[in-house]
Amino acid sequence: MQIIKNSSAINGANSDKCKTLEYSFNDKDIDLGIATITGRYPESGYCVNAISKELIYVLDGNGKLCFDNKFVEFEKGDSILINSNEKYYWDTKYCVVSMSCTPAWSEEQHKLVQ
Repeated sequence: MQIIKNSSAINGANSDKCKTLEYSFNDKDIDLGIATITGRYPESGYCVNAISKELIYVLDGNGKLCFDNKFVEFEKGDSILINSNEKYYWDTKYCVVSMSCTPAWSEEQHKLVQ
C-alpha cells in the first residue's frame, strides 16, 4: 500500500484556467490528478492524450466537454471516460475533477491540437 498526503501532492498548471494537483505513485499503470478548471481549456483547439484513457469524476461544478463538435454536459457526481487519442476541450465557468489515467499520465503524452 502507498499513500500520498495532500501536503505532498504536486501543484501544477496546464494554463491559467487549468490548475492541477498530481498524486504520483510512480506506478506506470495508473495515476491520479485533481484539476480545477475555470474557463475554456485549452483556450483554442483541443487537447488529446496520445497514450492513456482518462477516467474523470466531477467533484464540483458543471459544464460541457466538446468532442469533435459534439457537446456532453456534465455536473457534480458525473463520471466520464475519455479514450486515448480522443480530441476534446472543457467549456466551464468552474469545475473540479478527479482524473485517473491508465497507463499513468506523463507530460509527453498530453498534446494540444487544432
